[in-house]
Amino acid sequence: MAPNPDIRASDADRDRVAASLREHCAEGRITMDELQERLDAVYGAKTVGQLQEVTSDLPEEDLYQLPVPANQAKGTASPARRPSGDLATQRMPAMWGAWATVSAINLTVWLIILVTSGAVYPWWIWVAGPWGAVLLMRTIFGGRQDDR
Repeated sequence: MAPNPDIRASDADRDRVAASLREHCAEGRITMDELQERLDAVYGAKTVGQLQEVTSDLPEEDLYQLPVPANQAKGTASPARRPSGDLATQRMPAMWGAWATVSAINLTVWLIILVTSGAVYPWWIWVAGPWGAVLLMRTIFGGRQDDR
């Protein structure tokens, strides 16, 4: 029996729908942009009916069969899921972009200090170097896969 659509949705209900949407995205039914739009709608939903509207065009799943994350059962906030497979590959340019931006800002600050006060230790290398090395290893060998 389907729940009454006017019943208020719980955090666990929203988390179940969000997990379902992530699976649909991983299977290629919705795009990353669509996923973000739908997740915004899910976390803004007040009733079960609003949650059902978000997934009405997707193949039905029994949302109550999806497990609630263990930390949600205890009432704590759920951590972001680590991307796997193609999703991690899609995010790699963003990670490199963040590294390049932060490195450029640090280098610029260092150059300003160098020009205004003379010789300065190149401290920005300690920010750019380890972070860049981790990203390089992740790019070459791939990221950690989720346990499923």
